[in-house]
Amino acid sequence: MAKWIPKHEAPDPLEGPVVATITGGTILWFVLFLVQVPFYGWFDDRDAAWWVWTCLAGAGLGLIGIWYVRKRDAAIKRSEAAEAAAAGAGDRPDGP
Repeated sequence: MAKWIPKHEAPDPLEGPVVATITGGTILWFVLFLVQVPFYGWFDDRDAAWWVWTCLAGAGLGLIGIWYVRKRDAAIKRSEAAEAAAAGAGDRPDGP
């Protein structure tokens, strides 16, 4: 089997509103859970109760995801501020 060799470089990753995206997805999972709870008996009769619990698990994991991306976003902003401060300090003259 021949080794696969890429013909071009991979593009840079896209950065978007990550916190909003994860928050929206978490809300969606929780809403789906709430919509399915009244029909739990119907799901259970058909051995499909896992659908309900999957939505709850998605909401729970989404809460962890929100915590993670908020910390990540704050760390990125701190890093950018530190780099800007370091670059600004290098531009100042030393003497009065």
